[in-house]
Amino acid sequence: SSGQSTEIQQLILNAEKLSQFKNILRDMKTGYDIISNGYNTIRNIAEGNFSLHTVFLDGLMLVSPEVKKYGRIADIISLQGRINSEYRSALSHFRSSAIFNSGELEYMANVYGRLLNQSKDNLEDLLLVITSSQLRMSDEERLAQIDRIYNDIQDKLLFLRKFNESGNVLLAQRKREINDIKGISQFFNGKNP
Repeated sequence: SSGQSTEIQQLILNAEKLSQFKNILRDMKTGYDIISNGYNTIRNIAEGNFSLHTVFLDGLMLVSPEVKKYGRIADIISLQGRINSEYRSALSHFRSSAIFNSGELEYMANVYGRLLNQSKDNLEDLLLVITSSQLRMSDEERLAQIDRIYNDIQDKLLFLRKFNESGNVLLAQRKREINDIKGISQFFNGKNP
């Protein structure tokens, strides 16, 4: 009968809607997982806990094979790794020297903190460029953005190295001054050789 036919058609339609809804939910979950994994990855990179082989390239839905194979993505992660290790090493060295006062060490820590936050922004930009299908960009535009991020993070590493170099120069000057003062003190106290 036509009543049964309409009912069957409605059931088929409902089944299709349910299937579509399930697909939408699955896509949403996939999208959430990508974002969640991406931001956890960014946090781990910013904290220095990462492996080049698993970062961005594995487990994330990249926009295209052309973008995925672009070597600058791994270079950016590598530069971020250098920023992490070089700032930690320098700050540890400055702290253990007992030459800088607490205000100076706090200033250095703030400079490093700002640098890390800015490089984290670079990584968030990178994540967006290489994973988001919502960004209406061609592969060429995405590659240009990756180049921009690469240049920016490279500038940050150069700044960090100059900052560390200035700190080391100041450290050496102060050590010389302290040694000079000790030498003069020993001279006047008759302890000269």
